[in-house]
Amino acid sequence: MKNTFLAFEQIYQQFFPPIHRYLMRFVGQKDAEDLAQEVFIKAGQSLDSFRNEAQVSTWLYRIATNAAIDRMRQPNFRRETVFSQQETELSNDAMSLENEALRQATNECIRGVIDSLPENYRVPLILSELQGLPNQQIAEVLGLSQDVVKVRLHRGKARLKQELQKRCQFSRDERNELTCDPKNSRCV
Repeated sequence: MKNTFLAFEQIYQQFFPPIHRYLMRFVGQKDAEDLAQEVFIKAGQSLDSFRNEAQVSTWLYRIATNAAIDRMRQPNFRRETVFSQQETELSNDAMSLENEALRQATNECIRGVIDSLPENYRVPLILSELQGLPNQQIAEVLGLSQDVVKVRLHRGKARLKQELQKRCQFSRDERNELTCDPKNSRCV
């Protein structure tokens, strides 16, 4: 029992921050903390039965993905817009408020488009592009073959690009950073 507790403590310390960030991308900051706690409660309760057939991170992402999907399917779910601390603080080089507002608008627009993608494209994209997981691990998390993951990533990226081109007019600011001007009110 003591070894299980020590193993859980190490797992919690190592994986809570990335799992929490992952959940924030799905459900927003308000629900992410609670869901992350639920993930680690489930993991703690199942740790004795974990058979090491997958990496611990894969196992945790699978629990987190299922928890996020379950939460998003609830009728009272409404995702809040989340900005990371990096996105909301002014940078040390005195970035203008206007540039910061443009960056936030661009990020919000892109997140809105990602959120509007079908679940079968959105989840692999988030795992790959935002969490940095390799295709093999994504396949394990989602219980899919690696080929299916590759197809979904390819189609998801194509769909994302198509929707972004439809909704946004992209340009570069004076710092050569990409900015988005909405073509219509759908990208706000």
